Parts: sequence; C-alpha cells; structure tokens
Amino acid sequence: MKTRKTSPLGVFLLAVLLCTSCAKKEDDAPQLSGLKSPGNQLMAKPTRTSYPSYNTSPQPANATGMSSNAVQLASRMGLGWNIGNTLEAIGGETYWGNPLITQTLIDSIKARGFKAIRIPCSWNQYADQNTAKIQDWWLNRVQQVVQYCVNNGLYVILNIHWDGGWLDENINSTAQASVIAKQKAFWEQIATKMRDFDEHLLFAGSNEPPVSNSTEMSILLSYHQTFINAVRSTGGRNTYRTLVVQGPSTDIDKTSTLMNTLPSDPTAGRMMVEVHYYGPWQFCGLTNDESWGTMFYYWGQGFHSTTDPSRNATWGEEAYLAAEFQKMKTKFVNTGIPVVLGEYGAIRRLSLSGNNLSLHLASRAYWIKYATQQAKANGLLPFYWDEGSLGNNGFGIINRQNNSVGDWQAMNALLQGAL
Repeated sequence: MKTRKTSPLGVFLLAVLLCTSCAKKEDDAPQLSGLKSPGNQLMAKPTRTSYPSYNTSPQPANATGMSSNAVQLASRMGLGWNIGNTLEAIGGETYWGNPLITQTLIDSIKARGFKAIRIPCSWNQYADQNTAKIQDWWLNRVQQVVQYCVNNGLYVILNIHWDGGWLDENINSTAQASVIAKQKAFWEQIATKMRDFDEHLLFAGSNEPPVSNSTEMSILLSYHQTFINAVRSTGGRNTYRTLVVQGPSTDIDKTSTLMNTLPSDPTAGRMMVEVHYYGPWQFCGLTNDESWGTMFYYWGQGFHSTTDPSRNATWGEEAYLAAEFQKMKTKFVNTGIPVVLGEYGAIRRLSLSGNNLSLHLASRAYWIKYATQQAKANGLLPFYWDEGSLGNNGFGIINRQNNSVGDWQAMNALLQGAL
C-alpha cells in the first residue's frame, strides 16, 4: 500500500509546534527590524468573512515584459531550487536555522546552473488578524528577495506556504467563507506590492492543500478562484502574470483523479498546475520505522544492498516514478497546462557508515538524477527541495553559511538529470 507524507516540511513543522525597479541592486545583507512575529498569530484561524479591500490602486492592463504565455515560460525555466525553511519560517526568517537571504546567496545559486527559484513564504504571522493587513516591512522584505532573483534573470515562484494552517487546515464548508476572505485580502496586497515585476515572477496560491475527495476539491477550487480573481483585479502586469494552482495535497495520484476542473481565468494561457513528489517516502523522508512501513536506505536498479537487504526499496522504484510523472504529462502538459514539480528530494542518512553509507549516498544521487530526468522528459518543471540542512536526515545541497555547494554528489546529480 502506498503511504506517503507529501512534504518533509510538514514533519518539521509538527516538531516546531510541539517542543519596483528591476535594475541590479548591490545591497547584500539587509538590516531588518521586527523579525520576530506575533506569537499569538501562529495558529490563528480565519473567522471574519470580510476584510477591507486592499485593491486600492488598480491599474490598466500592462503587457510590457509579459509577452510569454505559460508554455513559453515553462520552456525557459529549467532547473529550479527552493529557498526552504526561510521566508516561511514561523517566528521569523532565521528561526529555523537558516541565515538571512542575501544577494550573494542568489548570485551563487545562479552560478550553479539554476534558472528558477521557488520562494515558500508566510504572511499570516505578519498580518493583523482583525483587518488582514500585512505589515509593510514584511512586504518590503519579500519584494527585496524577489528583486535579488530577478537581478540575476532567474524566474521566481512566490507562494503562500503552510502559513500556520489557516488555509490548509480549513478546506471545509464551515470555514470556506472566512478562508476566501483572507485569501482575497492577502493576494490583493501581495499582487499590488509585486505588480511591477515582469514575467520572471509567478504567483502560487497555496502550498500543499490537503484534499481527499471531490467535495474538498470543489472547496479548494474556490480558494484557487479567489486567488486568481484577486491577482487579476489589481491590473498592470498582473493582468498577464502566470499563476500556479496546486493539485489536491500536491499529490500526483489525487491530482490525476480529482483535479478535473481548473479555475477560470480571464487571461487565457497563463496558468500552471503544481504537484510535489517524495516517493517512496520510506526512502525520501522517513526517519523511523513505522507500523505501516520501514525505512529504505537503497533505491534503484544497481543500488540494492546484498549485505543490508532489509533496507532495500521494495516498491516505488524507476518504473513507478516514471509512470507517476507521465500521469501529469498526459493530463495537463499535453493539453497546454505546464506542471510545476514544486518540491522533490531525498534525505541523506549520515547515521550509516562504511560501505552502507557509500551505497546509500550513491543511491540517493541516482534518485535525484532519475527524478530530475523524468521530470524533464515529461514536461514537469523540477524545483529541488532544499531546507538548508547538510546534516543527517537533511535535504540540503547548498551551504548557506558560505554560499557554496555543500553536497557535490547531489549537486552533480541534479545537473546531470537536468541535461
């Protein structure tokens, strides 16, 4: 039986909860104040069904720098990288152990061969819960990070991430009106603030919205529709901006079976669908044996262990992965809807030693290369999940302390897979 957690971030979050111009700017480490967010807003649930309108300065449609449709953009976006566990960190940008994002970091990402960056981002913790007004300093900071990327000609996907669960934990009819109100208020503000960026910036309306049936899918579509309507209403370049909507749970199987309708968009040809992939989770993310399955250390043809056979993958290998990605090609890519593989990755198990560690790391590199190859072959846009950790059970590849490659084996696997 397939048992999969859709994101390593979800596991990490549970642990945390329990215990303007596009010209190049030379400023680097920002001097920020107010990095601590109001603690009482961590798990705030939307209760209001209306907020003040933040679409206070709509502009006429502006097609300057926005000539490419979604398919044309997809053909140029190439290999992508996540700035994980940073701007979405509950408590502030550095609270989950990563340093402040700088221009130097983004320069180094571009130099490594990446062409696109996904920015997971939190907003609710920086917003007034009575008015949904996002603090200006935070909008300015996110705009600054987007600018770092655009300075390098990188494409950027900016989202609303888990964000305390105000959307993800409320895909139900009881909360629907209040979620729609907050989704509208937030995206009117985000879209207005980022409106002057050209087509290098894309918006994504959520992250991994959990959906398990057609009723919940219908509610999720109403949240996606609110996102699209809010962005388009601000006008200017946002009239033509490419927008990304998430499949149910960003799970490929659920997206294939449940996402049979997309939200309507007054601007044709400017929509992408997003899914994530960490399969099999027993290899990619599981850190303890569970009743439903045990950890896999070795994955793929030619990478099974003869001395530690109980840890070989028993399902979810090459043929399965290729078939999963092909589902997205058949359903969306072949019909002119690009698919963003917004997160994918596998942890390194440094608790192993000797030949077992060497075989595991080689197997992990093979998984990264193969997944990237299959994404490209099926028209999916791969964004590797890097949460900044280079230690045991970490996904990280880039050392953000010195802006260097911290895992060349995995880095080379990404680059080879993207060829």
